[in-house]
Amino acid sequence: MGGYDLLRVLKDMGYIKKERDPYWWPNSGSFEVVVGAVLTQNTRWENVEKALKGLKEHMGEIEPEKIAQIDREVLARLIKPAGFYNTKAHRLIRLTKNMIRDYGGFEAFKARPSRRWLLEQKGIGFETADSILNYACYREFLVIDAYTVKILRALGYEFETYQEFQEYLSDSLIENLDEIYELYGKEMPLAQIYARFHGKIVEFCKDNCRRRGFENILKEAF
Repeated sequence: MGGYDLLRVLKDMGYIKKERDPYWWPNSGSFEVVVGAVLTQNTRWENVEKALKGLKEHMGEIEPEKIAQIDREVLARLIKPAGFYNTKAHRLIRLTKNMIRDYGGFEAFKARPSRRWLLEQKGIGFETADSILNYACYREFLVIDAYTVKILRALGYEFETYQEFQEYLSDSLIENLDEIYELYGKEMPLAQIYARFHGKIVEFCKDNCRRRGFENILKEAF
């Protein structure tokens, strides 16, 4: 079992179930994704949506210059639904200021993004960095989150590092691109395949991973 097999099974199950952004993450390709990737740390996406809504009501479109200039206490209050709001406000302002300082802004960063640069930023780990690279910058980085690890462990696969989980799944997807194109009925950028694959994992787990015996659902599908 590899990434291709898991993608095929989840697609056969009907995931992704809703009409969504082509890259699954809402408003993909925008600076809003950068903000959302930081906010989603240690919380549920529903809480992030509330925080993003508060930000938009306060500042309109979420833009780097606005985040860089906002008072930290005001930002913390606006993103409170996402939890750890003081820490996240501090990290968002610093990340944005550094992006403007080193790149000139989000669009310049998006044109030539750097994983190393992201990982050098305080509070940005592999999952957050790869979420920004994939969903905001459309780059070929497969996001590995707790849901992904839980599914693989339920199927009997165990790896020691983030990179090992990532390589195991992404190698299988790359090796089976022609079969994936056939599944979707068209050719797709690899970054988009990664995005939609991760989206299927998230939606499957939201529906099933808290149920007792969810492992049997997966095993029966294979």
